[in-house]
Amino acid sequence: MIRARDWMGAMAVALGLAAAPLGTATPRASAAGSGKRTATPKKPAAETMSHEDSLQADRDENSQQVLRWIAGREDLPADSVFKNIRVLHQVPAGRLVGIMNHGFAHSLGVTCNHCHIPGHWAEDDKAPKQIAREMIGMVHTINDSLLAAIPNLKSDKPIVNCTTCHRGQVKPATDF
Repeated sequence: MIRARDWMGAMAVALGLAAAPLGTATPRASAAGSGKRTATPKKPAAETMSHEDSLQADRDENSQQVLRWIAGREDLPADSVFKNIRVLHQVPAGRLVGIMNHGFAHSLGVTCNHCHIPGHWAEDDKAPKQIAREMIGMVHTINDSLLAAIPNLKSDKPIVNCTTCHRGQVKPATDF
């Protein structure tokens, strides 16, 4: 059972109220207790870029392979082009490839083979693929029902997505 405090903390993270995106300044009380705020140190650009670039190149290579395979069918609904589509059925097939590359894999800091066996995209052999499907359902519930019920939000259509919690990591950023 989820305790109210845990749920509230998770929602605060999901809404972006409890943490800033990676690499941004986060106010923190100084060790001296002066009340002044200091920024969270960033990783050196070279350290993060080499890892991200290598993952992006792999994702892009797989995406291009799939796009070549579906050439001429990019605008058809995903479930008419791909096998075993259980969510995002009506998204255009070409757009689904981009969603997988940038929306899911980039947001979790993984490559396509985290959820898929390259070349055997329809197989359900990996648990993360089912977890992703269930997380899509969670995101839809949060966006369509829960956020809509919160009064006084500054956005007409507030949303959460994979990046809201994962911020480039497989394990969600739940430290608050």
